[in-house]
Amino acid sequence: MGADIGDVVDGEEVALDSLDGAVALDAYNAIYGFLANIRQRDGTPLKDSKGRVTSHLSGLLYRTANLYEAGLKPCYVFDGPPPELKSATVEERRERKQEAEERYEEAARRGDEAEMLKHAQRATSLDQPQVETSVALLEALNVPWMEAPSEGEAQAAYMCREGDVAQVGSQDYDALLFGAPVLVRNLTIRGRGGSDLTPVRYVLDDVLADLDLTREELIEIGVLVGTDYNDGVHGVGPKTALDVVRDGETRERLEDGDPDADLDEIMELYLDPDVTDDYTLEWREPDRDAVVDLLCGEHDFGESRVEKAVERIEEATTQSSLDRWG
Repeated sequence: MGADIGDVVDGEEVALDSLDGAVALDAYNAIYGFLANIRQRDGTPLKDSKGRVTSHLSGLLYRTANLYEAGLKPCYVFDGPPPELKSATVEERRERKQEAEERYEEAARRGDEAEMLKHAQRATSLDQPQVETSVALLEALNVPWMEAPSEGEAQAAYMCREGDVAQVGSQDYDALLFGAPVLVRNLTIRGRGGSDLTPVRYVLDDVLADLDLTREELIEIGVLVGTDYNDGVHGVGPKTALDVVRDGETRERLEDGDPDADLDEIMELYLDPDVTDDYTLEWREPDRDAVVDLLCGEHDFGESRVEKAVERIEEATTQSSLDRWG
């Protein structure tokens, strides 16, 4: 979910093939998007003959191939254990998904496919089997991945600050709050009807300069609106929050509207998150047989389409392409 500060931060629409270098992708964010959006008309996810969900594998394979083909080097960063302060958000999401599941069942009884799709998407959950098969596919594709000590976006932002990747890919603006120098949205998500969305690139220094704010003040806007660590102040959107921060009244508004929020503790989570240097980024040609065995042998994918996607990745990871990446 993250902090919804999109109304006050400006980004630039860019062509996918205008981006280059390595990108650290928020893996849970991306895979959750695949599970939510790759569905049949009635909201049913793609499944294999044993009833196991495969929407995430389809999205991961073909979107990864698209990124490689565009000249990007993807790596996926998975969340580790969440900070204790995030437990309330996790529980709230669980309750919302349960409610959505109940509404889906009601819509199914009426035969209302449009409502079924809407509530099915809201009921989407990312469970351990989907994480495990996603990792297995990345291993077969020889795409680098890692598990963060805690928040995946925080680790991705750190890797970007260290210069090991050129940008962070996520739908959440939290990457900016975590200090990512460059955030690119719409890299792993599609619009309605399956059309590609235009990537939007945000440069943190430009965002702060345009708003005449410090990063700490940008975090304050997020806290007023609501983050994964606090509810936010009811009725305060990003533009109002911007005015409150500029007036230096953040603490007062939180005391009145979100008294349980500990601004200093939340600040610490964004400014000094738990991250690690223990990772290796290496892009190699995929193991074609392993990919085919996993997707076609285990999960009933069509071999021809899988082979074509693997070929696209192979072409991008030849030595000449690796030299182009630099």
